[in-house]
Amino acid sequence: MAGGFAKDGAVQDQIDATLEDAVKRAREQLPHGESLSHCEECDSPIPAARRKAIPGVHLCVSCQAELDAKQVNHSGYNRRGSKDSQLR
Repeated sequence: MAGGFAKDGAVQDQIDATLEDAVKRAREQLPHGESLSHCEECDSPIPAARRKAIPGVHLCVSCQAELDAKQVNHSGYNRRGSKDSQLR
C-alpha cells in the first residue's frame, strides 16, 4: 500500500534498485583480463594457484589485502531521489 505520490510497490522498487546497484558495484570490482605473473604494486611474484583461482588478478595477496582495507563502504540507502523518499 503506497501513499502520497508513490505508486503501489514503490518501496519494493527502491529495495530492488538498491540491490541492483550493489551487485553492479561488486561486479565492476571483480578482476578481468589476463592475470599478471608479478604484482602491479610491489612486483613480487603472484603464485600460480592464485592466478588460477582468480582469473585477471593483478595484485599479490598482501597488496590486495591493503587495497581491500582502504575501500570505502557504500551506504545502503537508495539515493535515486524518488518523490516518495523526498517527502520523508
